[in-house]
Amino acid sequence: MTENNLFWYVAVTYRKEKIIKQELDKMQIEHFIPFREVTKERFGKKITVSELIIPGYVFIHTDPKTSIALTRNLDFCMRYLKEPKTYVPVVVPEKQMRDFIFLLTFPGDHTKIITPNLKRGDRVRVIQGPFQGIEGELIRISGHKRVVIRMSDVLAVATTYIPAAFLEKVEG
Repeated sequence: MTENNLFWYVAVTYRKEKIIKQELDKMQIEHFIPFREVTKERFGKKITVSELIIPGYVFIHTDPKTSIALTRNLDFCMRYLKEPKTYVPVVVPEKQMRDFIFLLTFPGDHTKIITPNLKRGDRVRVIQGPFQGIEGELIRISGHKRVVIRMSDVLAVATTYIPAAFLEKVEG
């Protein structure tokens, strides 16, 4: 199977993300489930726990045949997000998915998960700073310029403030 046959599918589930992750790991299927290590206080002690950033979503990188088999053959409830008009599974473009994964590797104070109902802005590329190379949509949140990576109508991730000098407009 070549890389060209693989697509990023958006699966939805309810409280089964860790189980799905274990199964996909066993099957050696590339996937992304956004977790973040956070420190919490419990019973007077500080502990580090792994928390889901976006509960209910599993991003699976596989071919169409395997994607169908996963929903039919696994022992847990999982379905793919579908395009509303065509009922075709949502597929996230490779560059967009890699940018999304990259942004979510930063600590929580550097990025913010936001809903996809955003005011449309210019397509931009970050040309300097820690987010260099990221392409997305320029928006304002709390009065600050941010770059957003949007996944269809699923969700979006926004960077922290980015100075205008660090951005260039992407044509087309």
